[in-house]
Amino acid sequence: MRKSRLKRAVVLLSGGMDSATALYWAKRRGYGCLCLLFDYGQRHKRELRYAEHLAKTAGCPYHIIRFRLPWSGKSSLTDPKQALPRRALGRIGRSGIPSTYVPGRNSLFLAYALSCADAWKAEAVVIGANALDFSGYPDCRPQYYRAFRKVAAAGTRLGAEGKRIRILTPLLHDTKARIVARGISLRVPFEKTWSCYQGRRHPCGFCDACRLRKKGFREAGIPDPLLESSR
Repeated sequence: MRKSRLKRAVVLLSGGMDSATALYWAKRRGYGCLCLLFDYGQRHKRELRYAEHLAKTAGCPYHIIRFRLPWSGKSSLTDPKQALPRRALGRIGRSGIPSTYVPGRNSLFLAYALSCADAWKAEAVVIGANALDFSGYPDCRPQYYRAFRKVAAAGTRLGAEGKRIRILTPLLHDTKARIVARGISLRVPFEKTWSCYQGRRHPCGFCDACRLRKKGFREAGIPDPLLESSR
């Protein structure tokens, strides 16, 4: 009897709690995963080290994609001279697009992932985007991913051959607390994840990413193992 081929997924892995949960979600669903990590000049480059640890811990091969945007000064995430926003939790996602938005970042990430999936003959691209607790980024919204699914169908060899590359966003409608609970059930090593935009030795606790992470663990009633391990 002929053995069926393992289904494949390209996973966008940033090193944060959302992408880590998305990776373990894909593994639980039987995907053989290839992780893409991105060095795009972000000030919190520390996340790359965590992403590498995550990929190795999950037993997944990975590639680090490096590029620079000449217009990197347009985002406080790539320009260390700019101050990072420190907004009240209730205003995150409700006060317009923040300075941490990197123009077109997810479009670039997904374009690389589609190229990889097309070459690797992968059935899916997995991204841990979140639309409920997101920080106001337009490329984390459901309509954006609906549009990108059409791009995947129209602009790839697999799509032209009638073989769909699925764009999977398993966390899109989850709260941060729900993501924490999912991650715990999937045995995600949250102590190996990094969220802080500052990228220093310890999380700052004040940037949007830190505040949303703290909110998620607090509402889930679970101590953050990253903070526990850094004491």
